Amino acid sequence: MSEAGPPAPPPRPRLRLQTGALLALGVVALGLVGGIALILSTIRAEQAHRAQAARSNELIVLLRDLARDTVNAETGQRGYFITLDRRYLAPYQAADLRYPEVLKRLKALAAQSGDPHQGSLVAQIGQLTGQKFAELRRSVDLVRQGDLVEARRAILSDDGQDTMERLRLAITELEDSERARLDAALAQTVASERRVEPMLLTLLVLILVSLGLALSLALRNAEAEARAAHAADLALARDRADLLARELSHRVKNLFAVVLALIRMSARDEPAARPVADKIAARVTALLRAQELTQGTGGRSEVDLAKLVETVLAPYRSANSLSEVSGPPFKLTEQQTTPLGMILHELVTNCVKYGAWSRPGGKLALNWDCAGPLTLNWREHCDGTIEAPAPSRAGFGTTLLEGSMRQLSGELTRTYHPDGIEVRIVVPTAR
Repeated sequence: MSEAGPPAPPPRPRLRLQTGALLALGVVALGLVGGIALILSTIRAEQAHRAQAARSNELIVLLRDLARDTVNAETGQRGYFITLDRRYLAPYQAADLRYPEVLKRLKALAAQSGDPHQGSLVAQIGQLTGQKFAELRRSVDLVRQGDLVEARRAILSDDGQDTMERLRLAITELEDSERARLDAALAQTVASERRVEPMLLTLLVLILVSLGLALSLALRNAEAEARAAHAADLALARDRADLLARELSHRVKNLFAVVLALIRMSARDEPAARPVADKIAARVTALLRAQELTQGTGGRSEVDLAKLVETVLAPYRSANSLSEVSGPPFKLTEQQTTPLGMILHELVTNCVKYGAWSRPGGKLALNWDCAGPLTLNWREHCDGTIEAPAPSRAGFGTTLLEGSMRQLSGELTRTYHPDGIEVRIVVPTAR
């Protein structure tokens, strides 16, 4: 009788990505794609503005050259009639040779614009210029033939003056039209640049929401398995939850890397757009560093509180975002870093959207003390009064704050002052 082998181990449950986590990751991916599209549209607007500026400059220079050549030609004609000295014909002859090329280039530029009104103005300018030079040519020929009486009659007629006045009006109208096109291109570029930073802030909110949802789902999954299995199964469930959280964090980092690569590739062949792309890339890099620090410590057991605060505030700081940060050195445990980082992210996001950093002159003061429990004081000050009363119901931000404080076993109180909010966070320091 053969001996029975050892019993087969029970099948391990497969790691399944929760529907909510997939949905959150999809929202983040869509937000990143939208951000990339907005960044690319900003770069294209910059390129279009530069092309329009070059075209406008050339067209305006050509119009002014044409006006100057016409006046010089008429002056040379008058001088030749008065003195009969052929040297006075030099400006006229030079302008007579040059103006057809100028008109040819003006027609090409008008065709590039695709504006029918500009095309008709260029045609009118060409017709009037041709009439003016035909009148000058006729009077010069009469003087050469010795018919001074007829030449004088041609010069003193109102036809030449009327043609010249109409030509000036057409040139002025075309120049004004081109300046309006240039102003419109500039306005479009400015509008595109103003949309970039709000989009980056929105992306950060989406990332934090997705990470918070993933963390919540992972914890619920671990608790459910702990109730249904013994200690070994509970350890395995926690490992799987940690793997899920790390996988989501890894994918978010990859999405950030794709954004940075696309920004840099888009500006590689456009030196003039590189400063804008570098500024955007710096903001995205700061957001990536904040995400890395607040979503795990990478194997380190402790994180410096001052470093966490500086990393969270860095993407939002600017010349108009005043702040005072102070406090003694304090090391956060790995379990304290993530929830406290999410709380600080929520507070600074509200500060940018509704609080002190949403208006000029606003100031943020953040300090902490660790003589007893770790106590953080967040105080915003604004010039004037903030018309933002305390919320009547708990939104997702409030839920996120409450959940994070439960993880810290601490207490958070908010006080709404006329010039800004005050938040007090108390966290037990027992390890």
